[in-house]
Amino acid sequence: MAKHGVLTGIFGLALLGTALSLSLPQDKQKDSAYEISVSAVSIAVTVQDKKGRFINDLTEKDFSVFENQKKQHITYFRHDFQTPISLTVLLDVSGSMELQDKMKECKEALSYLVTYLLRPQDEVSLLIFADGEVEVASRFSTDKQDFLTVLEGAEAYGQTALNDAVAVSPEFANRGKNEKRALLLITDGVENDSYSTPEQAVEIARRVDVPIYTIGYKIPLSEQLEKHKRTPGLSSSGIVEALGRFSRATGGAAYFLDRAFDLNAAMRDIKRELSHQYIIGYTAYTDPDGSYRRIEVRTSKKKYRVRTREGY
Repeated sequence: MAKHGVLTGIFGLALLGTALSLSLPQDKQKDSAYEISVSAVSIAVTVQDKKGRFINDLTEKDFSVFENQKKQHITYFRHDFQTPISLTVLLDVSGSMELQDKMKECKEALSYLVTYLLRPQDEVSLLIFADGEVEVASRFSTDKQDFLTVLEGAEAYGQTALNDAVAVSPEFANRGKNEKRALLLITDGVENDSYSTPEQAVEIARRVDVPIYTIGYKIPLSEQLEKHKRTPGLSSSGIVEALGRFSRATGGAAYFLDRAFDLNAAMRDIKRELSHQYIIGYTAYTDPDGSYRRIEVRTSKKKYRVRTREGY
């Protein structure tokens, strides 16, 4: 099926692989009682004032980073508008996206993003998902033509394994060569084919330092979702909460839109935010137990709003 390959066909295998990578072999667990895991943690940080304007004049001394409420020593700091971006687009191509011109209008907005907003030094890749598979349709490249050609040929089909796609895609997005990386998810939010829950998808996605920017486009009303139900509880408000959670947990932002005109505005907002991000790094010393570590970033001026990943 895939032009360049399929990331996963069965969510259970993807989840199992992630779990194994974080677990110690049984015969080594006792010997590791006093081991300390050392890792470099990188976080993308967005700072805005109360009116939503980006703050760009902060220095390293203006930031404090806390992991599990313990202050960390900042070892890396960068804030440069010219830093190139590695953007991965995760596009829902399931059957419901064919309705109301959703697929057509999303493709047009993505063409606008790639053609007019991304710079020559920015690289972009395209993942498409339907029927439980995430296809690598176009690999990372600064040459945007392959992306545009593949995007033009994408067609809607099948069921929607949204949660599974969110679980496996950040790992691919993290392969971008630039330190500013992001995943842009575009979907109508209809979920009817995943093995995972939204909570499981978030748990896996936030292990990777890639913010997820979500565009929920023309989300169906709850009464329209009845025919899509595979499990109880699928509603428009539930879709909004799940998509918002993907973005909040990873330090991205969520947009819920109903007009094609607003799609282009959202693309501009996302590109602008990525350009304004601060990149901050520190060294973490933790027990090798795979437990969740909560991250908090503060600035010297408490009136500013700071957004970053919740933890790892």
